[in-house]
Amino acid sequence: MTRAYVLHPDLRSAASLSRAPETLLAEAVNLTEALDLNVVGADVVPLTQPRAGWLFGSGKIEELGGLLHGAEVELVIVNGAITPKQQQNLEKTWKVKILDRTGLILEIFGDRAETREGSMQVELAHLEYQKSRLVRAWTHLERQRGGLGFVGGPGETQIEADRRALSERMGKLRRQLSKTVQTRGLQRAARKRAPYPVVALVGYTNAGKSTLFNRLTGAKVLAKDMLFATLDPTMRGIQLSGGRQIILSDTVGFVADLPTQLIAAFRATLEEVLEADVVVHVRDASHVDSDAQGEDVLTTLRELGLEDERLDRIITVYNKLDLLPEDEAHALRNRLDRAEDVLAMSALTGEGAEAFQDLINERLGADEVTRDLHIDHAEGAALAWLYRHTDVLARRDEEDGAVLTVRAGTGAFAKFAATFPASAGDLVITADEGAAEIA
Repeated sequence: MTRAYVLHPDLRSAASLSRAPETLLAEAVNLTEALDLNVVGADVVPLTQPRAGWLFGSGKIEELGGLLHGAEVELVIVNGAITPKQQQNLEKTWKVKILDRTGLILEIFGDRAETREGSMQVELAHLEYQKSRLVRAWTHLERQRGGLGFVGGPGETQIEADRRALSERMGKLRRQLSKTVQTRGLQRAARKRAPYPVVALVGYTNAGKSTLFNRLTGAKVLAKDMLFATLDPTMRGIQLSGGRQIILSDTVGFVADLPTQLIAAFRATLEEVLEADVVVHVRDASHVDSDAQGEDVLTTLRELGLEDERLDRIITVYNKLDLLPEDEAHALRNRLDRAEDVLAMSALTGEGAEAFQDLINERLGADEVTRDLHIDHAEGAALAWLYRHTDVLARRDEEDGAVLTVRAGTGAFAKFAATFPASAGDLVITADEGAAEIA
């Protein structure tokens, strides 16, 4: 197993003031361990000013070099952004391989992606990252290949050939992904025609989304105490308490400073979140940086294009209640009992799972209407459809058919009218302000 050492450059910038450098280092160590690397040491390195071309000062570089050599380190993880020149100089001086935070996350995603689409998205992000580092990092490749210039000029340099090869591969991946996106769009359109609302789980990596997903669906999605245990989105149709059918979606976890290449690459996949009927933000209530993690998730959702209006309507679930001391858990339950669209629970033990389903039911119910339908006895398929896809509140059988009082979202009724136009007829909407007939 590769021996790795993790360094967190503590610049104390405005962006990092909300978190202690020790917790940021701990997260970097967890990320490194998620790649099955043997972390033999980790340190916070205070930095007043990054040194151009080197990042650290000469004294610190010499000190760290001796430490790395003594620990027989093969790979150094720098928890931050480093320039290609800084990476090249440090690798040459310390004689080890170096990965910055972006490179590390890309490696994790490359290791975990299981579907063909996920693998292509990660490869595209990786190539974007490599291409941005060609100019200065690969100066040793700037040799002439020689060749047939029109007027005997210089041939193509190696770095130009590498850049062209990367561009060609990226173009091929984008074309393949565009076809996948079209297919996903057709699937999404099909789900829109179906009456089942989509509920998407989002949250910081390792917040417990997959454990909640498994708790509600009975599925066996990988759920481990590990960052980025889930990469490829998973969707399951489930029945909530009370009989409502929904589609539940488990998505990739977010992280602070998620590489822009990955946000762009996974945008198509995460469109499931943007178009979901309900978005549930799962937070780790036991984590010391829970508030900062929550802000990182909301920032990423904004970058993906989720409008502020929808951000304001997100349901927030404080998970991992079982990991809190009982007095803190009790205080959190009491505080959240007075708040709307917020819930404390433990997906692992099941505490709060029923209340979570009630909250989803309540949110979806707010968008529903009640309609009275007269269905001919001969229209058995229409009757079966209504019992399967809507909430039948009452039924009165008459000589020429059955009168059903049904409750569902407007999308479900639109689907019913399109599928059974003869049975739809004139519909009656029962609303708080009174019944109103529509043709």
